[in-house]
Amino acid sequence: MEHLENSNEYAGLQVNSGVEQPSIINPYLKRSRFRRHELSVAEMVEGIVKGDVTILSQAVTLVESVHPEHQQKAQEVINKCLPYSGNSIRVGISGVPGAGKSTSIDEFGIHVLKEKGGKLAVLAIDPSSERSKGSILGDKTRMEKLSVHPDSFIRPSPTAGSLGGVARKTRETIILCEAAGFDKIFVETVGVGQSETACHSMVDFFLLIQLAGTGDDLQGIKRGIMEICDGIVINKCDGDNVEKSHMAATNFQNALHFFPMPESGWQPKVLCYSGFYGLGIKEVWDMIYQYIDFVKANGYFNYRRNEQSKYWMYESINEHLRNNFYNNAVIQQQLQTAEQSVLAGEQTSFTAAQQLLDTYFQHLTNTHHPTPNTQHLTPNT
Repeated sequence: MEHLENSNEYAGLQVNSGVEQPSIINPYLKRSRFRRHELSVAEMVEGIVKGDVTILSQAVTLVESVHPEHQQKAQEVINKCLPYSGNSIRVGISGVPGAGKSTSIDEFGIHVLKEKGGKLAVLAIDPSSERSKGSILGDKTRMEKLSVHPDSFIRPSPTAGSLGGVARKTRETIILCEAAGFDKIFVETVGVGQSETACHSMVDFFLLIQLAGTGDDLQGIKRGIMEICDGIVINKCDGDNVEKSHMAATNFQNALHFFPMPESGWQPKVLCYSGFYGLGIKEVWDMIYQYIDFVKANGYFNYRRNEQSKYWMYESINEHLRNNFYNNAVIQQQLQTAEQSVLAGEQTSFTAAQQLLDTYFQHLTNTHHPTPNTQHLTPNT
């Protein structure tokens, strides 16, 4: 549009057109050059077995994807990596939020890599927001030493709504990490409290991090996470907190005597340490290796691995049935109607759920066993 100042009625004024601005996109940029090559299943498995961390990260992302095509490809990768897995020590680390899990993992990892060598993978699980469904995934920032160590691999993952303190695909991620040559694996949970059985069902040693002065003696003898842990450690045993930490350790050790002997035959121990100052780390690792040697000698190590595999088979069945139910076209059509009926008080939640389940199973029956068409049948004479 011409400037009004250039008309004849404005004598002596002239406004020149500005310089045309170039495009912010480089015309010499070739987008195809930055397009990532999509690896095949064979290429991905080969890279994982060779220990390529970049390909391992891509495989974990593929496993965590909810896209049906990605899930199918991920299962193929996992099945081909399965023969290379199982040769690691899996340690689950739990505790209340703020107990120092990430800081302790940094010290534990550096110590075991220095003393035992090998490779360490840390699977840090971060809670997802119930409102925004997002996660910070910032546990890696607290592991300053491990994050730059050449023999460590840290992978933060969101819970994405799954309960039990771990992500839905943590089990499959462990298999991929073992196939990549990681002989020590840490699974850091979100710290959900007293019902963290999901992490216990995928690790060899379950370590519970506690703090001094977090409650009375009754809190220490509550069943749940206390009776499934293989070892308890009291963190922040330094400075003026040393006496309180040892007193808390004594209380926890006394509380463990109220529980029946674990199936493994191992009596859980209680130790004190300081993750910030790196004190007592060696004693914690000595306890872990004593436990591994103990359960391997009495055969419980392989028994527990087999029980875990069976447990996750049933969990996979439950997850598949749940996804199949909600992705069913008939259910998706009736789900909104059922919600409105419950909110209007026309029927109870249990009745609505039962009707939806009856509709779902009836639909499956009709799909797999269709009713024969009798329209063209000639009656017998």
